[in-house]
Amino acid sequence: MEHVTRIVIIGGGPGGYEAALVAAQLGAEVTVVDRDGLGGSAVLTDCVPSKTLIATAEVMTTFDSSYEELGILVADGTPDAADPARVVGVDLGKVNRRVKRLAIAQSHDITQAVTRAGVTVLRGRGRLGSSGQAIDGSREVLVDHTDGRVESLRADAVLIATGVRPRELPDAQPDGERILAWTQVYDLEELPRELIVVGSGVTGAEFAGAYQALGSNVTLVSSRDRVLPGEDPDAAEVLEDVFRRRGMNVMSRSRAETVKRVSARTDAAEGPSSPKAGKEGGIGDRVEVTLSDGKVITGTHCLMAVGSIPNTADLGLEEAGVAVNDWGQIKVDRVSRTSAPGVYAAGDCTGVFMLASVAAMQGRIAMYHALGDAVQPLNLKTVASNVFTDPEIATVGYTHADVSCGKMDAVEIKLPLRGNPRAKMQGIRDGFVKLFARPGTGIVVGGVVVAPRASELIHSISIAVDNNLTVEQVANTFTVYPSLSGSTAEAARQLHIRKREGAGS
Repeated sequence: MEHVTRIVIIGGGPGGYEAALVAAQLGAEVTVVDRDGLGGSAVLTDCVPSKTLIATAEVMTTFDSSYEELGILVADGTPDAADPARVVGVDLGKVNRRVKRLAIAQSHDITQAVTRAGVTVLRGRGRLGSSGQAIDGSREVLVDHTDGRVESLRADAVLIATGVRPRELPDAQPDGERILAWTQVYDLEELPRELIVVGSGVTGAEFAGAYQALGSNVTLVSSRDRVLPGEDPDAAEVLEDVFRRRGMNVMSRSRAETVKRVSARTDAAEGPSSPKAGKEGGIGDRVEVTLSDGKVITGTHCLMAVGSIPNTADLGLEEAGVAVNDWGQIKVDRVSRTSAPGVYAAGDCTGVFMLASVAAMQGRIAMYHALGDAVQPLNLKTVASNVFTDPEIATVGYTHADVSCGKMDAVEIKLPLRGNPRAKMQGIRDGFVKLFARPGTGIVVGGVVVAPRASELIHSISIAVDNNLTVEQVANTFTVYPSLSGSTAEAARQLHIRKREGAGS
């Protein structure tokens, strides 16, 4: 009888279920141990739900910002100059029910695909057993089933893909009603009238922009000097300017110390709209955020977006010899190996690059390596990422920071979208295309797109980066006229001219 390698995967997110599919295709006997449902937080509480919510917000923003310029008339309720009321509104309860429905459906589809491939799915919590390496080289995985049973599995290779959870501040504990983690917002039935978002990273910026578009009065509390401190500075500047123009109160260099619920009847703090208590007047129907400088702001709800914590505690990692860093993230190499033989890790719990696409790639690479198939180590310089704000911010390859610090010798060009004919037709005023290229060869090494649907427009630059294309090759590729993608070709043409002029001098 042919030997079948036994694979046990702890965690059913993108890193876990993609690994399971690959391992099954390669003939392994695969078991996935999952606690919450296949798809993980990416499908159930993060990517799929948040981007579904953002899709509704995007429609609202597009309509609100351009219906008048594009000549669209609303027959009933069209506001005049003296009536700034919104033309359209949103039923947040209905939106959130759709969000949950789509997330559950996606999880169901993934489960069906995995089980059709011959993978066994166990509902419970997995952890590495204390017995360590067995005589035959296998490892023990213990499964704590939901019914209280403990099952022991043997695996020739184990993949840990347990993801992360929202970070909580000691003095700002989410309660699911007024003080919210990002996993709890989908239980809201009514739109927060005054929302304070603490944290201006990707999660905070996405939710702040979405709720502003849906009609909330949003205050964004940023501990840094700008929103999205980890993104391209020009892109962050555009987004912050858009946020402020649309009425968002962006508080830079402000750190939240405590968040608590208070009564509107006794609330005398200075807040984004504290004089307008409205219908609210019960105990705990408002939130009070105290900043590190002593200033107090208030609102009806507060969303905490202050990072995440890897789900790596109580997995038996230390006993198994799996090294983690000071933040609890599992240390892995470029083929997803941990410090313990036969144990791999993938996804957000490794902290490598917290994207679903990277988690999936790490999981697939782990299985290729464990099962002896051809494998190409993870290359993060070809990863495309996107911030789903409005406008979106998409990036790939080397960045402005890499060029500034000397990590990459490159020239750059930024081409504003306001000169693009398609952008003019669609009423798009904000955004740009930026390219980075090697000064001698003209090889494209990175790019940034700030625009509606930047997540789609970045693909052509990703192909260029991944295949070492030159600005000449990008410039000489036909684009549709008129199109936003035409700006990518035009930026490449201008970089080519600059390179030629530099060589001539």
